[in-house]
Amino acid sequence: MADVAFQSAGEVLMAYLSGEIDHHTAQTLRQRIDETTLRQLPRVLVLDFGGVSFMDSSGVGLILGRQRRMMQLEGKLVVQHPPAAVERMLQLARVAYQKGGQT
Repeated sequence: MADVAFQSAGEVLMAYLSGEIDHHTAQTLRQRIDETTLRQLPRVLVLDFGGVSFMDSSGVGLILGRQRRMMQLEGKLVVQHPPAAVERMLQLARVAYQKGGQT
């Protein structure tokens, strides 16, 4: 089971993901992140994968979809603590990411 917890700080919305992200859980996460993003309209959305124990290609789709959404809102997506196997894909897709630390 996957979950997401949110924290706002100014124009930054932090989304802390946890659990296992697969095709069963990704849709719920997408909906919750999109609803919160549209309600708060942050300039920066940070997806923090520090609590994720498993992620398949559905998680990659989650990231790319949120990047498109933030571009439509004239904002920016940043990914924190991405799984190692996903880092190269993020580079190719030009998604900003941090292995750790603050945004």
